[in-house]
Amino acid sequence: MSQVLTKTVTAYKYDELSDSAKEKALEKMYDINVDHDWWEFIYEDAKTIGLKITGFDVACASYCNGDFLASAEETAHKIEKEHGENCETFKTAKEYLKTRDEIIGTAPRDENGDFESEYDLDQALNSADKEFLRSLLKDYRIILQKDYEYFTSRKAIEETIRANEYDFTEEGKFPAL
Repeated sequence: MSQVLTKTVTAYKYDELSDSAKEKALEKMYDINVDHDWWEFIYEDAKTIGLKITGFDVACASYCNGDFLASAEETAHKIEKEHGENCETFKTAKEYLKTRDEIIGTAPRDENGDFESEYDLDQALNSADKEFLRSLLKDYRIILQKDYEYFTSRKAIEETIRANEYDFTEEGKFPAL
């Protein structure tokens, strides 16, 4: 004959746990803020300014890959409109536009005012575009890195635990079932 057994478990909120139980809870929930598309808003921000991020790694390899959705110049102007002056991407865009203007302004011209070598000008502008892309992807890698570090910080994990009112066992196990 089978019988039904009932087990009673006392559930505790995070702030009610002992220090050692809190540590155990944090260890078990270290990835709670980064286990699902935490980078989505950064990808969307990049898309808004004309950059498509195609991949990244904020751990060992530490890279960010991507490409312009339109021209480098258009992306730089969108950054000027969308990002604040204190943002690294803004500084990167301003530097690119300055470099671009210098390349065009100092390119040799003939007696008619036409560029002597459009090929050389195009090569110099393409080089500036590539450097801008490299620098912009570096800026976004740093943004991704900082967000990841915050989301996996003790402070952020505790905020998530408290906001979701998770229950734990006395030992800090989750879920408290």
